[in-house]
Amino acid sequence: MSGWSAEDVPGQNGRVAVVTGANSGIGYATARELARRGARVLLACRSEARGVAARDRLAGEVPDADVEFAHLDLGDLASVREFATTYPHDRLDLLVNNAGVMALPYGTTADGFEIQFGTNHLGHFALTGLLLPRLLGTPGARVVTVSSPVHALANIDIADLNSERRYRRWTAYARSKTANLLFVHELARRLAAHGSDVVAAAAHPGYAATNLQAAGPRMAGRRTAERLMSVGNRFFAQSADAGALPTLYAATAPDVPPDSFTGPSLAGWRGSPAPTWRAPWTRDDRVSQRLWTASEELTGVTYDALKG
Repeated sequence: MSGWSAEDVPGQNGRVAVVTGANSGIGYATARELARRGARVLLACRSEARGVAARDRLAGEVPDADVEFAHLDLGDLASVREFATTYPHDRLDLLVNNAGVMALPYGTTADGFEIQFGTNHLGHFALTGLLLPRLLGTPGARVVTVSSPVHALANIDIADLNSERRYRRWTAYARSKTANLLFVHELARRLAAHGSDVVAAAAHPGYAATNLQAAGPRMAGRRTAERLMSVGNRFFAQSADAGALPTLYAATAPDVPPDSFTGPSLAGWRGSPAPTWRAPWTRDDRVSQRLWTASEELTGVTYDALKG
């Protein structure tokens, strides 16, 4: 995969993709390149105004793009269910679980979950489960979940998934990104046991310049931290387009292994896509199964198609 770029994305004609958080950053870049290669892409975004603006912008950049906006708030399970219920296609080739929040002040989702765990993990867990019949019915389908190298800062605490005992914004973020990798690990295991050819894989963008970094400091009124994040994005980060390459690779390259983790090649920071390091605890079968059970209980979404 040395030197792999967006030009290497295979043709996607006839394929349908859902990209969460596709209105900006690596989500937008991912959606644009999939559309450029011929995929029909649903931009699944929380904000209708930003989602429609992204759709119009993308159509301007890729005039023959087949793109649609669909409302999806991962912090509201009713919205997740509505999205799945109204999903307009009879197939789903690619689900990119990209949307996320990072290092926010303490808050809760519409359903009362800590906002980072609830949005980054539980929302995508529910979405994937509700769309699973479409994925299982589509030959060669993939689920790509975007994690982060920051996962290495913390394992999940199965007894305190919602950080109710003590909240530290970066620890909570790291736990949510560990949860993403544990989800991919367990989903890949269950798909294999079911005999399905659906591939569950993970990716991360390295240090890519997006609006994610400044959102937390802005919400907390931490102006100095917000400025520092902006300076870091300007001088040290790679572009959002470059940050999207690991996701695009995991989503489209031939022979991507289940439960793989793709990131930038240069120390996980920047560069072309390559297999990337992950903490050993993200492949712990016992913990991944316990998280899965807890996630089903918390969301009410059970992966019945993989049972029996």
